[in-house]
Amino acid sequence: MNDTVTKPKTRTKVERPKLHKVILINDDYTPREFVTMILKAEFRMTEDLAYKVMITAHKLGACVVAVFTKDVAGTKATRATDVARSKGYPLLFTTEPEE
Repeated sequence: MNDTVTKPKTRTKVERPKLHKVILINDDYTPREFVTMILKAEFRMTEDLAYKVMITAHKLGACVVAVFTKDVAGTKATRATDVARSKGYPLLFTTEPEE
């Protein structure tokens, strides 16, 4: 007879990571073509989608670009802003928690 005792398996509930929005802030100095290029390069957008996001930010003052986990959102926002600054543009990407 087998005397091994097996414990019931318990599952630990893993909470999903909180998501953060990457937001494009409009400025009056960065060329539209440059903004579109950054959106395509950093956020892997198509030409059409990048143009729509850029125009939305231009008209409304800001636009949500994408939603990621906190680390990914922060990294992408920082890299996109750094590329713009390295070219002398004041383009700004920020992040905030998604509600």
